[in-house]
Amino acid sequence: MVKLNKIYTKTGDDGTTGLATGPRRLKSDLRVEAYGTIDETNSVIGLARQYISDMADLDAMLMRIQNDLFDLGADLATPETGETMEYEPLRIVAAQVARIEAEIDLLNADLEPLRSFVLPGGGKASATLHVARTVARRAERQMVELTRQPDEIVSREALEYINRLSDFLFVAARWTNDKGRADVLWVPGKNR
Repeated sequence: MVKLNKIYTKTGDDGTTGLATGPRRLKSDLRVEAYGTIDETNSVIGLARQYISDMADLDAMLMRIQNDLFDLGADLATPETGETMEYEPLRIVAAQVARIEAEIDLLNADLEPLRSFVLPGGGKASATLHVARTVARRAERQMVELTRQPDEIVSREALEYINRLSDFLFVAARWTNDKGRADVLWVPGKNR
């Protein structure tokens, strides 16, 4: 369990932060950037939830996702080294990916098929969910780049989860726009 008595420690004043396993890395390290962007995604989802208080089912889904994002952050903050650890690290698992896929399908069943790309906007909830979607995509790009670094491992489940999350946020953004009826569609070349 997490127990925080003191919020500032001054240990990061040198531009480093500690991973869950203890080693320190620069705050600009790609792994730190990735789990920092997961935290940013979580914060934007928290903001989006303020606009959907009348949508209890979606709010419950987003609350579960926020909890999953802490799991994902913990996963990324605990690099896989191949060494035996004193405890079992928290990792994203296939059941979390399956749940988010089921929730995408549930929301998407209420939507008409797209006829064009959707411009971010419509209502406050939708616009905020689109911001969360784009931040999640940035986190995904960072995680993929992390996998390309020597001795850096990101699990398949973690990569699948972040990929599905941006899909979920897209569908949820449409769903909050009167189930897609209030979507603002892209009109190619409209302003030429």
